[in-house]
Amino acid sequence: MNSHFQNDCVEILKERAAKGQISRRQMLQGMAALLGTSALSLGATQARAADGKLVFVNWGGDALDAMQEAFGQPFTAESGIQVLYDGSGPTEGAITAQVTGGNPTWDLVDADPFTSQALGRKGMMEKIDYTIVDPTKQREGFQWDYSSSCYFYSYVIAYDATQFDTPPTSLKDFFDTDNFPGKRAMYKWGAGMWEAALLADGVAPADLYPLDLDRAHAKIEGFKDHIGAFWGGGAESQSLLLNGDVSMALIWNTRASLLDKDTEGEITFTFQDGIIGPGGIGVLKGNPGGTEEAMRYIAATQDPARQAKFFELMGNGPSNPAADSLIPEELRHYNPMDPENLPKQVALNTDWYEENYASALDAYLQLISA
Repeated sequence: MNSHFQNDCVEILKERAAKGQISRRQMLQGMAALLGTSALSLGATQARAADGKLVFVNWGGDALDAMQEAFGQPFTAESGIQVLYDGSGPTEGAITAQVTGGNPTWDLVDADPFTSQALGRKGMMEKIDYTIVDPTKQREGFQWDYSSSCYFYSYVIAYDATQFDTPPTSLKDFFDTDNFPGKRAMYKWGAGMWEAALLADGVAPADLYPLDLDRAHAKIEGFKDHIGAFWGGGAESQSLLLNGDVSMALIWNTRASLLDKDTEGEITFTFQDGIIGPGGIGVLKGNPGGTEEAMRYIAATQDPARQAKFFELMGNGPSNPAADSLIPEELRHYNPMDPENLPKQVALNTDWYEENYASALDAYLQLISA
């Protein structure tokens, strides 16, 4: 689920640069921040770790030289360690093949925290060294053995404000087409949608996990006639609302923020009943660049100024709480981790996803494709 969001972040940067809303330099800085804290695309050659080098693998793209300048070079300047970026995509299978093959060429990966946790328990990931990675620069409740939190995103209720006299304020409203008419859009990959269905069905946030999938799927099944589309990418979710295909959608906060800005609030959103998702960085077992060096790289991504800058460009919530205060006052209402917004939301449970995501997704895909 994370890779879809991460790829969309790159698309947002490119779209904003194309519209002249940010400079190319800002785009590249954002990509660099994204690379350091999430997924990026760098196409190209298979980088190999070597002495004095680290290889960070994410989900594809380009702009290698710029990322070296914006993110790698500062880290190299302070550490003497060169960072090479590889966009091959750190899937669970690829990581497994690297480690079980006995000769990994990757050091750090932008993988879902639950993926790193699952692989870590199988002996394929290094434990995060919290003597180097500062746990006080992470959010309470988002600290894992095999993954370091690096940013946050949220599934939020976005809606066409011109369609309603009274704006929706909850997931119950999202599923209420009598009082809030119009088609809806939901995410095709399941994450966050199970939680949304259960919350709308009356499950208390504290009682969400373990998810009652039968109940969630029954709720969605009974609502399918009102769903205009199950979106698969951020641009698609945005266009469904802009084109008037749906009046309300559960989408990423990054896209919802852009809609709010671009339409001057005609299409807006609420963090109420939002579903928070974390991104994380993991380190392969026996990484060739050195475990300590990899941990130092992760620690560098905790820099609050860099995280605040990335939020300004992308809308990703900082993993370091210290970054919240660096976000300009006029933009804080877009930060999913802002103290005003966070209490309104529920976090995805990494432990549950680690154990259940694959089977849950299979059942969900069968449901929405039937």
